[in-house]
Amino acid sequence: MKKKLFVLTMAAVMGLSLTASAEGEVANKDKPLVWFNRQPSNSSTGELDMAALSFNDNTYYVGFDANQGAELQGTMVLDYIKANAATIDRNGDGVIGYVLAIGDIGHNDSIARTRGVRKALGTGVDKDGNINSEPVGTNTDGSATVVQDGTLEVDGTTYTVRELASQEMKNSAGATWDAATAGNAIGTWSSSFGDQIDVVVSNNDGMGMSMFNAWSKDNKVPTFGYDANNDAVAAIAEGYGGTISQHADVQAYLTLRVLRNALDGVDIDTGIGTADEAGNVLSEDVYVYNEEQRSYYALNVAVTAENYEEFTDSTKVYEPVSNQLDEATSPVKKVWLNIYNAADNFLSSTYQPLLQNYDDILNLEVEYIGGDGQTESNITNRLGNPSQYDAFAINMVKTDNAASYTALLNQ
Repeated sequence: MKKKLFVLTMAAVMGLSLTASAEGEVANKDKPLVWFNRQPSNSSTGELDMAALSFNDNTYYVGFDANQGAELQGTMVLDYIKANAATIDRNGDGVIGYVLAIGDIGHNDSIARTRGVRKALGTGVDKDGNINSEPVGTNTDGSATVVQDGTLEVDGTTYTVRELASQEMKNSAGATWDAATAGNAIGTWSSSFGDQIDVVVSNNDGMGMSMFNAWSKDNKVPTFGYDANNDAVAAIAEGYGGTISQHADVQAYLTLRVLRNALDGVDIDTGIGTADEAGNVLSEDVYVYNEEQRSYYALNVAVTAENYEEFTDSTKVYEPVSNQLDEATSPVKKVWLNIYNAADNFLSSTYQPLLQNYDDILNLEVEYIGGDGQTESNITNRLGNPSQYDAFAINMVKTDNAASYTALLNQ
């Protein structure tokens, strides 16, 4: 009788234990989620996908201030032209001609950067209340309607500024922001109207460096990119005109920090705007938080010949947030994180190494997944068992496709 009672009691205890364990598990749909680098949005209108951005109470986006950075890039190009107006017009025709490599016509960042350059150079035309961001194709005679000729007066001389050509750098397999395509494009443009090209502008450094190495370096044509990748920063010493640092060190920290805070159940501002117990904190001049959009944005800095030596190591952690967390209060947790394209120069050579530096500091065991840059399924197929992870960091192929991921977490 005593033995039977003991067995029944143990069974009851085990039943209670299993029930408590099951009740203690967090459903996948409630686990912390951060979108990063590609903000959930409509690729045609740019409207934010608030259903994705508010998927649960612990969902956020981390990126950078695209409009501020775009305007900064445009101003950087304009300032360079003004400072070198006497020599920049290579064929002396009075027209300062530039070509533009567009990354992804449906990506908010690419749209902003195209608009930023056209706004600064006076070549933009209005479309539905915004500067038209469509590729112009070829416009050597200035007759295109997508853009217009701008004018620039320097030291009493008036120059025409013209977008000679622009296209989306998309390869035959469908991958955008494609460096090889940009290298081929500059080859085509230079063979057709090379002496008219005075400036090369790119939506990112990957494409910019491809064009620089393929043509503009040898022809001493200033080339401007975006991302402050190590190779682009180093190339400034060889004639690369400049780039924009989107504070990848701050972005990478924020990507993992918001997950860490949600996992620890502390205020989301901990270690961000408010110092944590280790002393990590960001100053207001390196990021902004938009509560309505549930989005953290790093601020941008122009990198030129005047300051490039300060940016030669793009994978160095940001000193104010480099202090190790105590594992007693922030225990190790597992995170699933994907990079949309394993071949993307900025994400693979700058962003991921930064993430890998921060994951140790923040006591996060991160599984890094590299996509092919073409299909969401190449990534989502590798999220077969989300229950084994405590949090998720997602970098989509297309900004419209957030539901491809949240559907997996809702199962």
